[in-house]
Amino acid sequence: MVRLAIFLVLTGSQVFAQQDEIRKSIYFDGGSYSMDEYQAADLAHWLDSIPNLLDKYEIQLISHTDPIGGKRFNEWLSRMRSETVFDLLIKKDIPEKMIHIKDWGLENPVYQNDSHMGRIMNRRVDVILRPVVF
Repeated sequence: MVRLAIFLVLTGSQVFAQQDEIRKSIYFDGGSYSMDEYQAADLAHWLDSIPNLLDKYEIQLISHTDPIGGKRFNEWLSRMRSETVFDLLIKKDIPEKMIHIKDWGLENPVYQNDSHMGRIMNRRVDVILRPVVF
């Protein structure tokens, strides 16, 4: 179990499924909004692996930060992280109207920020595919 958590942090991505939604997390270094080539390729490959992506899903980007640097900085950093992922999606020919963004910044952390590992896990953008309901 520890190896899996370490692998997920080191590879910078994590995939979750909750009911009908599919989720992948992109992790960032502290204070950074740069996505390395490996994560960009991994995200592109993941998107390509979803059959009928554009017909079946809308995409939500939810960005988070750790609390280091204060509220104002983290609001900016959160926005920059989601824009980084958004730009990659646009390059994949995903229509802008299918992408919805929520930047949480340091608010609403999923992991505890009182530990180093918790802060690492909060430095991310969740790419969530939600089924389109007709």
